[in-house]
Amino acid sequence: MNQSTERKPAHTASPAGASQWLTLPHCKRVLVVVHTEVYGKRLHDILPLLESDLRVQVEFTIAPHAFNAGAARAVPTRHGGLIPWETAVRGRYDLVIAAGSQGLHLLDGPLLRLPHGAGHIKLSRPDDDRDPGSPRTVGGLGRRYLMRDGRVVPAALALAHRDDLDSLRRHCPEALPVAEVVGDSSYDLLKAGLRGRARIRAALGLRRGQKLVVVSSTWGAGSSFNRLDALLPRLLAELDADAFRIAVIVHPNVWSGHGDWQVRSWLSTARRHGIAVVPPQADWRAPLIAADWLIGDHGSVTLYGTLARVPILLARFPSHDVNPDSPTAELARVAPALSAAHRLPEQLAYARATYPADDYARIARQLSSEPGRFGRNLRKVMYRLLSLGEPAHPAVLPPPPLPAPLWGTAQGEVSA
Repeated sequence: MNQSTERKPAHTASPAGASQWLTLPHCKRVLVVVHTEVYGKRLHDILPLLESDLRVQVEFTIAPHAFNAGAARAVPTRHGGLIPWETAVRGRYDLVIAAGSQGLHLLDGPLLRLPHGAGHIKLSRPDDDRDPGSPRTVGGLGRRYLMRDGRVVPAALALAHRDDLDSLRRHCPEALPVAEVVGDSSYDLLKAGLRGRARIRAALGLRRGQKLVVVSSTWGAGSSFNRLDALLPRLLAELDADAFRIAVIVHPNVWSGHGDWQVRSWLSTARRHGIAVVPPQADWRAPLIAADWLIGDHGSVTLYGTLARVPILLARFPSHDVNPDSPTAELARVAPALSAAHRLPEQLAYARATYPADDYARIARQLSSEPGRFGRNLRKVMYRLLSLGEPAHPAVLPPPPLPAPLWGTAQGEVSA
């Protein structure tokens, strides 16, 4: 990949055909690379920073990945602008934006890499066939993610917190010169969304006085999904159905790895009894903002719960798969663990009564060292790589739209 920003404009090719057929043939070409639904949803946050600029043409491609299924749901275009991967690797771009790493060395254009979750939580898998036998490293920050053939692939590596520079220094110091601390889009959007909590709860279908318990699961063998068959019946049996609502957020990689039909089938009994299953394409931030309790694991949603100021109970925590220096590891030291020996109403009451506000606030501060400034900081990086002056208006991330209702449908689930 040519990392230099001193390059000829990449307007010699277009998914719509030769440039002679285009109305704006000399736009800077930006390629957004979607590997998975999770990565695509994170990239969707930044697209407003490129809106309304007639100097810029944004195109999309879906890169090869084990969790490709569902990735198309995260691509916000259906009629033009979606380039086959085989075509993308033959093109030339003024900026490439991605939240993953696979295949990016094949693309021609300066790459901006973003994190796809919170806090660089997980360690690389010990059986990762991309680099067999190598020691485990922090996901997204090791050499296997950032280097190819002895060189750093990204032209800019966006980080959420300045503490991430220390992790990068340990795991891939070669990438330090391209690192940019910009903040975290989900941090900023969650923080802003909390001000509209009442409206979000009403949009989800919660009645006044009802309490919402959100159950969140990341993917993998150590996730809480492995215990939902025991947890969900307990929630139904032990919580007053009139006073409580229950919503389940399942990581899109579970839907992708096992298939939409299979996940819905596994959760069908819970859905018939009124538990809402948040669709993988929905914005997980809305139910988190609305939650009165969060039962989670080592996934990003649980960690963002510290920012949402919601009492947390940990259902699973596979410490051997977690970065010991991450804020999630710290969360596991202060959050109460779900017990099989005590009734759930008592445990929810305990989690609320012993809510460690100072600890959670400290952990939440580790998610972004640039609170409220993600849009401003990232747009500056993007336009620098594009060799363009920024638009003459503040860089603002618009709030997500109000969510579709989770209750009021036949099976407690928004239609896909």
